[in-house]
Amino acid sequence: MHFSPDRPAFFINPDYRPMAGANKPVIDPATLETVGVIAPAGDSEIDAVLTAATKAQAAWKKLDAKSRAKHLHAVANAIEAADFTRCAELMVREMGKPYPEAIGEIANCAPIFRYYAEMARDDAGKIAGTTQAGSFQYARYEPYGVSVHIMPYNFPILLMCWTVAASLAAGNACVIKPAEATTLSTLDYMTVFRSLPEGLVSCLPGGAATAQALIASERTHAVAFTGSVAAGKAVAVACAERMKPCVIEAGGSDPLIISQHAPLEIAAAGSVTAAFHLTGQVCTSAERFFVVDAVHDRFVDLFAERTRALRIGNGLDKTEIGPLVSEGARAKVMRLVDDAIANGAVAVTGGRIPPAHNTGWFYEPTILTGVTPDMAIVREECFGPVAAICRVKDFDEAIRLANDSPFGLGASVFTTDLAEAHEAAERLEAGMVWVNNPLIDNDALPFGGWKASGLGRELGRQGLDAFRRSKMVIIDHKPAIQDWWYPYPDSWFRETGGRKHV
Repeated sequence: MHFSPDRPAFFINPDYRPMAGANKPVIDPATLETVGVIAPAGDSEIDAVLTAATKAQAAWKKLDAKSRAKHLHAVANAIEAADFTRCAELMVREMGKPYPEAIGEIANCAPIFRYYAEMARDDAGKIAGTTQAGSFQYARYEPYGVSVHIMPYNFPILLMCWTVAASLAAGNACVIKPAEATTLSTLDYMTVFRSLPEGLVSCLPGGAATAQALIASERTHAVAFTGSVAAGKAVAVACAERMKPCVIEAGGSDPLIISQHAPLEIAAAGSVTAAFHLTGQVCTSAERFFVVDAVHDRFVDLFAERTRALRIGNGLDKTEIGPLVSEGARAKVMRLVDDAIANGAVAVTGGRIPPAHNTGWFYEPTILTGVTPDMAIVREECFGPVAAICRVKDFDEAIRLANDSPFGLGASVFTTDLAEAHEAAERLEAGMVWVNNPLIDNDALPFGGWKASGLGRELGRQGLDAFRRSKMVIIDHKPAIQDWWYPYPDSWFRETGGRKHV
């Protein structure tokens, strides 16, 4: 069966299979037109996926590291050779992302498969200094079994590849549960896995009930989740009840500090992308701005000038700002902006639905000044095209207010003062800190948050360790009776009142 957006399907490598559930339309957030249909997985589809995954993993875990790496390089080759035009267009029409961002995300996932192919070959265990002469003592790493990957809508392909590549390299089979809003593009992408053994990778559409069923199953053994804090907590609790390891990336409300030593032209340009990339629907979007008083007004002028130049429209047109993913997403943004304005904030730009885009879930990129730390827009994750600016007296106050949050995913700083850069890296309570270049990631460095923003890490060595467990091994190649084995010699006891005590 070939994949068609008009026929609900799920994927068990290498085949698409029809689904029996009730059709649910996929709506374009820019035009409100129907893009295609999906259906939630039922018990029979879940059973088919887990049966295939269990069988495939039994053979996959026995492969040597070099053979496994060869398979992952074949996936990377398939990504580099594929034409992803349709996949990118589906993503744009499903969730509103501008086409250059969609095609870039989809086409640039090959390196993560190559990275983990070689990382797993290079890092398969550890030989420790022995605690006993004649004893060989080491740790080996082994896969969990079948991993579940519960994906978000904002970067459905990239974030899926991050954890799937690591899990496959560790020796697991993978079951992908895509976000409902980006099911079609995720399914379309599955063809890159066709060189892998049958059943090793599956894609199972559905909502929360499907995710819950996969987490609860005794035939799954590890979970990777990216999404909201509330859903992340639910996933963590469900995994804890089953002693099942999980990686949770639960979003945030990232701070961005503009120091009095900031290169303001560069800071303004970088802030536009940090705040408004993907219409602000990025977990690491800069939402809370702390601008030192000495440069506040000049920075706001430059920031606003660049923001007003952004083009709003359908992601298939020449645009930077597409629609929000849904009516509910826009409603949350509007609630937080309206509340801030009602409490004294000023909308320097935006603060409204663009008059030329009444159809679809559009919202103008918005800069708010006069924001105070007690406002809801500072306390909650907005996840929309809004930069909330607080004026602060100095760098220390900026750091203090940046840390005054339940979240701790990323944090950004613009400064040319080396001391401030190092101070920020040390003092900011976040899993990632960017100085003068926000939102950058690196396959070889851990990605994840502190506090309510998550548990565990993706990418880097830690991203591989998330999908494998260690086993300590002790081998004495010259068996001998040890002096500490039972029975103890009498000389080990002491006598007290006619009784011997150890």
